[in-house]
Amino acid sequence: MIKNTANKILICALLLTILLLPACGSKKPSGEVFIYVAVPLSGFQANGGQTVLGGARLMAERINAAGGLLGKKVTVIGVDDESDSDTAVAVAQEIQKALDEGQEIVGLVGHLNSGQTIAAMKIYQNLPLIVVTPTASEVSITQQGYSNFFRVNANDTIQARVDAEFMVNTLGVRRVAVVYNDDPYGIGLGKLMAQDLQALGAEVPVSIQVAVEQSTFAKEIPQIRDASPDAICCAGYEIEAPYLRLSLVENGLGALPFLASDGAFLSATIDEAGAAAEGIYVSAFGPSPAQAVDQKWIREYQAVEYRNPDTYSINGYSALAVLAEGIKKAKSFDAAKVAAAIRELDFSAPIGRMSFDSQGDLKAPQIYVFQVRNAEFVQVFPE
Repeated sequence: MIKNTANKILICALLLTILLLPACGSKKPSGEVFIYVAVPLSGFQANGGQTVLGGARLMAERINAAGGLLGKKVTVIGVDDESDSDTAVAVAQEIQKALDEGQEIVGLVGHLNSGQTIAAMKIYQNLPLIVVTPTASEVSITQQGYSNFFRVNANDTIQARVDAEFMVNTLGVRRVAVVYNDDPYGIGLGKLMAQDLQALGAEVPVSIQVAVEQSTFAKEIPQIRDASPDAICCAGYEIEAPYLRLSLVENGLGALPFLASDGAFLSATIDEAGAAAEGIYVSAFGPSPAQAVDQKWIREYQAVEYRNPDTYSINGYSALAVLAEGIKKAKSFDAAKVAAAIRELDFSAPIGRMSFDSQGDLKAPQIYVFQVRNAEFVQVFPE
């Protein structure tokens, strides 16, 4: 029994401190803010969109475990733009309606594709929220004077230049057939690729436009063969690229070096092309998750998503990280203040260094090139 009153008070105070310490270290968020992730969640690009959403969800889980954003819980809402520009506009209108009804939306991660981003930004530019795309690369997006738009990836000017240099200087090719999709991403990148190849002294004997989701190339294969290229460049997605590669192999053109753009940097490219995928090159905006994150990150992702991360998972994670860091730096959810704060950021995310210019582009964008070896993407540039 403790008889001394002073000792009793001291012990009670110590016990109270011990009891309060865990609570102080894991303070639960109070209130709620919303971040939308607008990507394809159905249709031919569903896997790519779902990996972006998964990365954003993991980032939100980590933010909330650390006490939230400015003390508020972050709730991520995934919305499906179906890889369709009209649907993307409808999604933007839904978000605008939610804002008008009082939902505290602080940002948007999206869209996956340039076409949908271009269409939806006509609405987002007038909304009080920040838009961070994880992958949209069409050059003109950041040339429109948007004050609330950022992207965590290189644009296609950078991708075309690096890819052309890799093909000419590393692979030593001199005649390149360019195949590109009939959407803003494919058209813009295909044109830039041809220009950069020619600037390096290579020839582009044929440039062929194909449809998004095209899977047979009976008309295009003879055009490619007649052009006698010594390499193929494909500006498209994980849907068209593997089938084009498969068609080339089946028609005796499999020995030609084949480089696909970032849109094909998904495991689906390997899965769909099967054995024909072996040896193809794919450019990318960031390293693969296996190279960019540790096993703890992967385990946490699996716990949130119940699946393994894919190549765009780190894009979604990094995009939400930019938004969160901007809010913390601004100490506010006000979009104008957050945008100004993001322009002052300089930190490392899984996809690379996050530091932005006045237009919302990265100051030091990076392009990687991978080759499929034993059914895995292996980085070959930078070495």
